[in-house]
Amino acid sequence: METPLLNGEVKEDYAPVRSWKETKSMFWTETVKMWKIAAPIAFNILCQYGTNSITSIFVGHLGDIQLSSVTISLSVIGTFSFGFMLGMGSALETLCGQAFGAGQVHMLGVYMQRSWIVLWVSCIILLPVYIFATPILKLLGQEDEIADLAGQFTLLVIPQLFSLAINFPTQKFLQAQSRVSVIAWIGFVALTIHIVLLYLFVYVFDWGTTGAAIAFDITAWEITIAQVIYVMGWCKEGWHGFSWSAFNDIWAFVRLSIASAVMSCLEIWYMMSIIILTGHLDNAVIAVGSLSICMNLNGWEAMLFIGINAAISVRVSNELGLGRPRAAKYSVYVTVFQSLLIGFFFMVVILITKDYFAVFFTSSKDLQIAVAKLAFLLGITMVLNSVQPVISGVAIGGGWQALVAYINLGSYYVFGLPLGYLLGYEAKLGVKGLWSGMICGTALQTLLLLIVLYRTNWSKEVEQTTARMRKWGGQAIDSGNNEDSI
Repeated sequence: METPLLNGEVKEDYAPVRSWKETKSMFWTETVKMWKIAAPIAFNILCQYGTNSITSIFVGHLGDIQLSSVTISLSVIGTFSFGFMLGMGSALETLCGQAFGAGQVHMLGVYMQRSWIVLWVSCIILLPVYIFATPILKLLGQEDEIADLAGQFTLLVIPQLFSLAINFPTQKFLQAQSRVSVIAWIGFVALTIHIVLLYLFVYVFDWGTTGAAIAFDITAWEITIAQVIYVMGWCKEGWHGFSWSAFNDIWAFVRLSIASAVMSCLEIWYMMSIIILTGHLDNAVIAVGSLSICMNLNGWEAMLFIGINAAISVRVSNELGLGRPRAAKYSVYVTVFQSLLIGFFFMVVILITKDYFAVFFTSSKDLQIAVAKLAFLLGITMVLNSVQPVISGVAIGGGWQALVAYINLGSYYVFGLPLGYLLGYEAKLGVKGLWSGMICGTALQTLLLLIVLYRTNWSKEVEQTTARMRKWGGQAIDSGNNEDSI
């Protein structure tokens, strides 16, 4: 079990960094703290991503129609609901992280239960999307045969949707306390069991896509139940049983959750929309195929940065809760710098292997050539996507979800998407034009968020955290010694 950060921290803030030696010391300290949280979370998310991928692999051996149907269900309907639920659950990162840093550990269980209630209602709101998946997919231009089977599969994975209502808040509860090793182990064991279940249900019992859906549901609830058992059995500081306090101020909690959901959904749905737009281009088979290969690789990199996103959210919220503005500021700078280096590394790898990496996905020479032509855009996307999730994590840790939601709306949907449409369709640049325009939207969003970071007064963020803890039932922290400019 991880030792909670609160037990190992002192409340004195970092001293100002004025020399190269002090910079190296601070950089190393923050690097260790960040990766102790990020590595297990990223591993767990990779296991979850692997659950989807392996499900598609098993189903792919049943036939092309089955593969396309399940992939569409998981990537369109599944991504839609995942983005919304993850965003609704992200409000808990702000509150739990800041409460834990402030020493109000007893409030974490109440916040988690409040989030369970909000997310359970959210699942009911999302149910029509699952029930009417077939007509929705047909409306988006999918072939009838694929849409019908995808709709059947989507109906069967409704239990997995409701597992997210418990899973996400419980995960955020554990992350806020840096109890992340257990999350990684649960994810790994669940992935292993999922492979066994898929083999039994799909091949041995010959249940086809129905068996794959059942295995998907069982694995999702297995992860959820394991996390809840751990919380109730081994998290006595934050869990004190069920409480009616979970229903207090629930509307204010809903508003913060909605702001988080809008922020996350605008990001997740943005890249999903390019697949839909590409499907209406000339020679759509090559266009969609080449883009799908690039998005698959980009998805694996994104899983790593979702882990870093969660880690920086925990670091910022904990430090603000502790009343340490300079530590919060330095943790952000170190994480952004390291993430940018990782993004450039992936870009270099992609550019070096641009003529070869598509071989792992397809034997079609035309498709391999198309992918190679998109490699430069993939490399730029990887660099931008290395910084953007980190800043979003800072926003969650600091409680800036509403501000970032407005920035995302303007950058992505007012600027990036229309520009991509103009370049792709009107300028006849095809998938390159679509992607280039959307990259411009991401670049604008990243620039605006960097400006927000640069202008942030971290001492005022501590004051706002104090006010938030009063509002949500915690006690004020002493920030009297943190008025110095940082």
